[in-house]
Order: sequence, then C-alpha cells, then structure tokens
Amino acid sequence: MANIKYVRVSTTEQNTARQETDRAAYDRIYIEKASGKNTDRPQLKAMLDYVREGDVVTVESYSRLARDTRDLLNIIDVLNKKGVAFISQKEQIDTSTPAGRFMLSVFASLAQFEREQILARQAEGIAIAKQEGRMGRPTIAPCDNFNAIVQEWQAGNITAVEAMKQAGLTKATFYRKVKAMNN
Repeated sequence: MANIKYVRVSTTEQNTARQETDRAAYDRIYIEKASGKNTDRPQLKAMLDYVREGDVVTVESYSRLARDTRDLLNIIDVLNKKGVAFISQKEQIDTSTPAGRFMLSVFASLAQFEREQILARQAEGIAIAKQEGRMGRPTIAPCDNFNAIVQEWQAGNITAVEAMKQAGLTKATFYRKVKAMNN
C-alpha cells in the first residue's frame, strides 16, 4: 500500500509549495504545472498508471485533480476500479466511505457550476465591451487632408514615407487606408 500525493498548479509561474507541506507523509508525489481544464496531463497519467489496489491518492483540493465534473468523476472511477482510495484534504472527502463518495459528487457539481458561471459572466462582459467599442482595434481616422496627400504621393510628388509622415500614420495603416479609399 502506497500513499501518493498529486499536486497541480495551473501555470509554470505558480508555486506548488503550499500543496507540498506534508511531503514526508507520502511514498510518491506527482507534481504538475498544467491547466486542469482536461485530463491530458503527463503526471496525472503517470500517477494513474502507477497506482494499484490498496493505494491512497491524496490531493490538497479536488479541484487540483480536475476542474470538470465529468473528468473528476472519471478519474475517481478509474481509481475505484483499481481499488485505490481518494482523499481531498481541503474538503475532507474520503472515497473509501459512502458519505465521502456522495460529498465528492456534490462538490464536483458545484465546482463545474461555478466554472460555467464564470465563463457566462465573462462572455457577457465581452459582449458588452464590444457593444460599447471597448474591445478590438480602435478605428484610426485619417487626417482631414488625407486624400490630397495620397494624390500627391500617387502623382510622384512625394515619397510614400513622406506621405505617411504627413498623414501621421504607420506604414500598415497608411496602405490600408489607401486601399479602402480606392475601393
């Protein structure tokens, strides 16, 4: 029987120290710096391959194992089929008991609900920002005498660089505005 800990943070910049304060209590620790949005994580797969009947897998919080209810329940199912218990320290869930399995299902559903609410609020905020013109590239209006500058440039009286300087535009914007003017 092995005591195993799975530690995950979402980005490489984040620190795992908070989840590793009890290192001495574990035979193996799998550390991952990857998003929990899916189960395509090398250390998670290695841990699932390694565990065997009688082992106990511990996480600081069930959200470290998976963010999606379906993913979490699938991982727990794999552990259960192998005869491996799961413990979530923060939520005090132990799947070796019926109450622990029930609580895990409830917490996982709440986590997914919270994630979906965050995504919905984010989408609403983006839609409002777009509507108010606060997102995307700002429209650059050419100067008042832009047409005259372009005519001078096209006639060969000034260089393109001079035309851009007079119009106060970058090269890409200048040519984009010229193209729009010709269409």
